Amino acid sequence: MFGIGSTELIVILVVALLVLGPRKLPELAKTLGKAMGEFRRMSSDFQRTIDTELDREEKQKRREEEAKRQALKKQQEEETLAKAPSKPTAADPAATLAVSSTPPGEAASSTPAAATKDSQA
Repeated sequence: MFGIGSTELIVILVVALLVLGPRKLPELAKTLGKAMGEFRRMSSDFQRTIDTELDREEKQKRREEEAKRQALKKQQEEETLAKAPSKPTAADPAATLAVSSTPPGEAASSTPAAATKDSQA
């Protein structure tokens, strides 16, 4: 406790008893106890406020970093799409095969099932 040993504390109490007298010493101890309690409450409240603000700031930084990551990811996806050559794609690869495997004189069907029936006949 404040680096004060037991003998030093006894000496302080004896001096206080001699200076203040036995009647005022309990009042002083009561007042000192209340002041120490109030100081502890204020310091714990201050510490709690500091911790809350630090947590809030940390969460804000995490949100900002996540937003930056999302924006960078979106930008990379857009760049990838812009660099990729645009090729016509078929809705169904089997339909493309069925249409391309039809002999030149025959009409190709629009559905893969009909195309396979025509090619089997």
